[in-house]
Amino acid sequence: MSPVNSLIVNIYNTLTRRLEEIVPMKRGRIRLFVCGPTVFNFIHLGNARTFVLFDSLAKYLTASGYEVFYLQNITDIDDKTLKVAAQTGVPWQDVSSRFFEEYLRDMKALGVDSVNVYAKATLYMDEIRSQIRRLMNRGYAYETQDGVYFHVEKFRDMGELSGQKLDKVVPGSRVVPSEQKINPVDFVLWKKHKAGEPSWDSPWGPGRPGWHIEDTAITESFFGSMYDIHGGGKDLVFPHHEAEIGQMRAISGKKHLARYWIHGGYLNMGADKMSKSAGNFIMLREALKKYTRQQIRFFLLNANYASDLLYTEELFKASCEALDRIQHAYDMALENVDRRESNTLSTGYYLSRIKGHLDNNFDTRSVFATLLEMSSEIFRTGGRLQGDSASGAIETFQYVDNILGILAQGSAASDTGRIIEGILRLREEFRRRKDFSTSDMIRRILEDSGVRIEDDASGTKWKIG
Repeated sequence: MSPVNSLIVNIYNTLTRRLEEIVPMKRGRIRLFVCGPTVFNFIHLGNARTFVLFDSLAKYLTASGYEVFYLQNITDIDDKTLKVAAQTGVPWQDVSSRFFEEYLRDMKALGVDSVNVYAKATLYMDEIRSQIRRLMNRGYAYETQDGVYFHVEKFRDMGELSGQKLDKVVPGSRVVPSEQKINPVDFVLWKKHKAGEPSWDSPWGPGRPGWHIEDTAITESFFGSMYDIHGGGKDLVFPHHEAEIGQMRAISGKKHLARYWIHGGYLNMGADKMSKSAGNFIMLREALKKYTRQQIRFFLLNANYASDLLYTEELFKASCEALDRIQHAYDMALENVDRRESNTLSTGYYLSRIKGHLDNNFDTRSVFATLLEMSSEIFRTGGRLQGDSASGAIETFQYVDNILGILAQGSAASDTGRIIEGILRLREEFRRRKDFSTSDMIRRILEDSGVRIEDDASGTKWKIG
């Protein structure tokens, strides 16, 4: 079945380890699930990279003609939540409620607005219990004195996503230690009640769900046992996403849980991944006090999404300077859309290249390189574009912005252009008076600020860089 749009959208599938055309299960509709946060603290820039990636991907799929339903879970009961509650003396419900609201504020501030539903785990206890019951009935789960566990050896495809062999598998994060487990890598589906902890009733006694089971219970509730795309950070490939696959496929008997698996890379500080547990992180809300959301999104998207990205102040500053050039070129096009100039620009060529980059494994870095190339062409004309070329440039900039969210509307950058034009008019007045020392001084000041001046028979042209 071919997609309804005119583009063929290709993405790297972690499951098959190759670039594949996205062919949705239902014509014209894509169901996307991304693992959301555990709401016990504010999110950091590394978390934000994942959410900006999938917000942008959802918007690209929508721009390509698909109807996208984007679902994200919210882990609102977890050991981390209970630890914060115990340390602060605040009820766990208030901890998770507060940080869920803070997360929504952060997403709004970052321009992440493509998620259709945020599903809290505690609202899906019936679905969680149903999945555990079916796993036990099929022989994939067993009960002990402290909980119910998934019997990993029963699911022979375990390790298919991560490439780990079952006999050499290494336990990952949030693997519960227990002497009662059959195999050390068996993971918990239901944790039996401990004193001082919240609990829900179940056929196995009061308790609460494990981390992995909430996701498949939520996705089955919305999408059924199989859907199109599952996304998240690459740190979730094992054990979390492997566990999800084992759970749902053991219940459904189907070949897939999701047909396409997409994983984003780490944001590193120094040699290590940005993380709260390692203590090397920058809270998103602190970054938003220093940088605009457009600058943050540009930095996070200015790399191959699956590659690790290094954060330093120097690299972020360089990224901001690149974005300033794009923003300024966009504002120049806006100011010149109705001008009757002779300079033309092959904007269709640039737009076609940009769409090709997005189709080719969502290559946002090449998109930005192409925008910078087009911006240089605009600067070469001093912004004096023929009306249709200015309109085409605006269309190209706005196409990218609607997907990636990197441009400010009505920004100070447009004022910069007007200021430069005003300074040049003043310089021209000094030249007319033959006060060349003052006009040359103005030229030097502008060039020291990165504004290049060219005088010819038709007048004065300028460009940044």
